[in-house]
Formats: sequence, structure tokens, C-alpha cells
Amino acid sequence: MKHCLPKHVIVTFKESDTPREPLAQTNRLKVVKFESPRKRSALRAETGKMAESGSESRADVTANHASESGEADLRSVLVTSVLNLDKLDTDLYRGSHHWVPRTKRLFGGQIVGQALVAAANSVSDDLYAHSLHCYFVRAGDPKVPVLYQVERTRDGRSFCVRSVKAIQHGQPILICQASFHTRQPSPLEHQFSMPSVPPPDALLTIEELIQRYLSDPNLADNTRQGLNKILADEVPIEIKPVNPPDFYRRVAMEPKKLFWVRARGHIGPGDMKLHCCVAAYVSDYSFLGTALLPHPKHRAQFSASLDHAMWFHSTFRADEWMLYECESPWSGGSRGLVQGRLWRQDGVLAASCAQEGVIRVKSSPRSQL
Repeated sequence: MKHCLPKHVIVTFKESDTPREPLAQTNRLKVVKFESPRKRSALRAETGKMAESGSESRADVTANHASESGEADLRSVLVTSVLNLDKLDTDLYRGSHHWVPRTKRLFGGQIVGQALVAAANSVSDDLYAHSLHCYFVRAGDPKVPVLYQVERTRDGRSFCVRSVKAIQHGQPILICQASFHTRQPSPLEHQFSMPSVPPPDALLTIEELIQRYLSDPNLADNTRQGLNKILADEVPIEIKPVNPPDFYRRVAMEPKKLFWVRARGHIGPGDMKLHCCVAAYVSDYSFLGTALLPHPKHRAQFSASLDHAMWFHSTFRADEWMLYECESPWSGGSRGLVQGRLWRQDGVLAASCAQEGVIRVKSSPRSQL
């Protein structure tokens, strides 16, 4: 997916004037894990300045994740940057960007995850996200931050609903409804069975697979360039495909794929609200592309998510490997429908997802190997 953001009155805020009321205090990190050494050095410098000033300018749903060993925590960039919003006023937040896809539009998972963070900041600690439904209404501009405006739609005894608008240039780019509830045990429980697949330790990451392709001396220059661009992406999640993709897309495949996925870096047990926000970010990655697998003679000229829905079933940790089972039951009319399930390693169904997107294609010539 890719895009979306904020609305209404355009107001400027000075950083020094911003209200700072974090829902949960976070430990200062001394080291944050980035894939890029340049960005890692920059963040260390920024973190040092924050420590010197003692200022608290972020509001998020993170809980304490102190390292028991007393050593510096290698924290996930999804926690320290992507999902760590600035609180500008009551129910008004600002989000920044970490990774921007090559489409030069904002990653849809980022907007969904940040919208859920904003919504979660407005509910009590005993309420947990159980579902969200989002519409992407405009492409997100990576050159400017996103404002998140939360409306407290309803507060009930066991459920509450929040509406969030992600706004850029005075217009909404995403409209999100998120529902939270108190945990209620029930004897009515069932789930599908998790697919039988090799464990993550037995598989290679996307980066390792690409290095294998690049070691082929007969690899076409255009293919080599494309693979190197993928390697250069600083995506804050790790992926291990169960059935490695055919980067050349030479044969039609069933519209299904399985891959292990987790956030890069450490998050810790923490708050389930935070893990749900990270999972919302992760759930959009490489999701819509499932609808292209049966059509190797075409490549996407333009693709964009139209909506995204997610249901959270069980507790989980987004920084531990989960199996993402994706399938596309239908495509047509320049649209594709995809559905997904996130499984914990112990076979428990953690979350389910669904998305429809625009896919406009053109015929593509075969790669020269």
C-alpha cells in the first residue's frame, strides 16, 4: 500500500508551546537500531540532545522496555520514530516519516499505524484495539508531516470508538475508525489451523535471497539495478519468505503467499496497544501485490490501497516472528481484493486483515537473463 494523511484548519505550532502529556512514559534509549549507519549516527546525536535538554516532546502508547542487563536497548525504529507522535493539543498529533516507498507516496501502513497510535492515546489503559477500518482518500505527501485529529465518537462500558482523520495540506488523506474494548473471557472459541511451514530459522531473509540473485554473473543489468534498489530500501521490518518469490515473474502463481515477518529491533513485551500499532504498520507491506501473482505477463503501472481493515484476536509481540498468510480471492475492474492472517509461532491466530486496492497494469516484456 502506500499513502494518505490530514485535514481542516491549518495551524502552526511551536515545539516549545506544545502540550506534552504522554499516555505512558518511555525510557530514554541510548542506541537505536537502524539499517543505515548514517541514520544511526544521526539518531544518536538527536537522542543525545534530547537527553541533555531533558525535554519530553513525544506522546505514544509505549510502555517501559528497560533492558534487564543494564545495557543500551536496540530499540525498534517503529517505536522510537515512526509510531512516536508529537502531541500538539488534546486529540491532535503530528507524525513524521521514516521510510518512503519508491513510488514517492507515503506508505499506507505507516498512516494506519500512526492513526491507531493517535486513537489509542485517547482511551484508558484497560481498553485494547480489536478492530480498525480505514479509507485512503488521497495520496500522502512525503515532504510534509501528517496531522492526526481524533474524535471521541463513543465511550461505552465495554467498548469505545474513535474516529481519526489523517490530514495534509488541509485535506484528509485517511479516514479511520478504530474500536477498543475491555478483555472479556468467553467459552466460545475457535480458529482456523495455522499452515504447516518451515520455521523462520530455516529460511533466508529477502536481503539474503537478493544477494544470491546478485551473485549470478549472467544477471541482466536492469534486473541487477532493480534488486540493488530493493536492498537500498530502509524498511523497518524483516521478512523471510516461505516460498521465495520469483523476482523475474516468469510463471503464473497461485494468488497466495506466506512469509515470516517481524519489526526490526527490540520492542519488548510492553503494551499490547503498541504491538497492535506495529502490526497495523506491518500488515500493509507487500499485501496488495498478492493479487498480481497469477498475472506474470502484466506489471503494475499504478497501484494504491483504497481501504484497509484489521481485526486483533489474541495477544502477540510484533518484534517476534509471525507468519503472514496472504491470499487474493478476486481481482477485476482494475481492482484487487486481498485477505491476510497473522499467526504466532505457537499456532495462535493473532490478527486478520483485508484490503482492496487499485491495480492498473500494462503488458511487460520478459526479463533478459
